[in-house]
Amino acid sequence: MAKRYNVGSFYLILVCFGLGLYSLYSNLNHTWMIAQPNYILLVFSLLAFVFGIIGFKDKRNWRTKIRSWFTIILSLLMAIVLSLAVLLTLFASSLGANEYIKTVQSPDGKYTIDFYRYDAGALGSHGIRGELNGPLWFKKRIYYRDREEQVEVEWKNNSTISINNHTLNLKKGETYGY
Repeated sequence: MAKRYNVGSFYLILVCFGLGLYSLYSNLNHTWMIAQPNYILLVFSLLAFVFGIIGFKDKRNWRTKIRSWFTIILSLLMAIVLSLAVLLTLFASSLGANEYIKTVQSPDGKYTIDFYRYDAGALGSHGIRGELNGPLWFKKRIYYRDREEQVEVEWKNNSTISINNHTLNLKKGETYGY
């Protein structure tokens, strides 16, 4: 039984770590964000930590011991980093850093875009952000513009949109403001 926990917690923390790295990459490069929200990754990393502790009972050879220590250390570090990220997100959203403006949908209903007003306060600027909704929880930032207060949206056709006089072809994956 301990063998399952040892191996399962190891693979679980590797998946969490991979999704966390991809989440960071997608935020920096404005690609599709496929990772679950940070609080779900936090729960998975805590589960990997608990399962890793249970997996310490598996003492068959030196590899299982190293795998247990690796799982415990990586899951603890992941839990700390994700806890800070969740707390920072909660703190920033309670200050009104991200304010929902509106949701628009393409004429054929294929594309849905949520618009937010962001304000970094003394740490940065303010502006408008548009996120294209994908399947499940997937999102992609398609519009990001500093020092704008309002958003004017006009659909040219089923896949082409004009946001504050900037035309984007969503079928081609175009973005604006980066």
